[in-house]
Amino acid sequence: MTAPSRNPSLLIGVAIVIALIGTAILGPILFRVDPLAIDLANTLASPSLAHPFGCDALGRDVLARVLWGARLSLSISAAVVALSLIVGSLIGGAAALSGGRIDNLVMRGVDIVLAFPGILLAIALAAILGPGLLDLVIALTAMGWTGYARIVRGEVLTLREREYVLAAEALGARQSRILFRHLLPGIAGPLAVQATFGIGGIIGAEAALSFLGLGAMPPTPSWGNMLDAGRAFLLVAPHLTTAPGIAIGASILGFNLLGDGIAQAVGHRT
Repeated sequence: MTAPSRNPSLLIGVAIVIALIGTAILGPILFRVDPLAIDLANTLASPSLAHPFGCDALGRDVLARVLWGARLSLSISAAVVALSLIVGSLIGGAAALSGGRIDNLVMRGVDIVLAFPGILLAIALAAILGPGLLDLVIALTAMGWTGYARIVRGEVLTLREREYVLAAEALGARQSRILFRHLLPGIAGPLAVQATFGIGGIIGAEAALSFLGLGAMPPTPSWGNMLDAGRAFLLVAPHLTTAPGIAIGASILGFNLLGDGIAQAVGHRT
């Protein structure tokens, strides 16, 4: 295991992620400005003391919308990663323990899903399901579970030959107990790495879908729909896209650095 002092990716990633989570939780509490309040007198207002990030085309405070957008983005990312982890772990673990035709059938299905570019699959599903937060979570989960399934299957195939697993099988333990009690705890490190990278990827995917009008719908503050609304004013009000753009970039960078740092700490190859 790599010492934290020799793992700058971990230290920087932890700092950025803590700052991001703290901002999402405490920001709207400390900066008590309604992100939906329309003030036409401040239409496209530049950054000032009253409005540090300026105002949008309807006079809404950009900082307040960025802060609430952080809550939305992190909540959706956490929900999608949790669902993807559960679904992928169950499918991958069951396939590995079943073996034979079931394993081959499941993994061919995983390969088919992976054959499609993830974001295009999410766009297609979101377009079919329609805009909305629940449909967005479903579409992104359908894109993300396959990575966890492949990791769990590979690790389970390796760990199932260990003596303690063979002993549990000899004692008549059910496969579900073997999976949850003996196998999944042993692959927590690889799953943590995958989940951390996954949050960064989902933040970008959620922003992309919202930008295309397939995610959070206005007036709900979302980094993606803020970029979409601000692109018409790039020359006269660049602050409309700068703030959410920096938030998206910093969030993805933070989680990717954290994932790389965890991978180094646990000795897992990404």
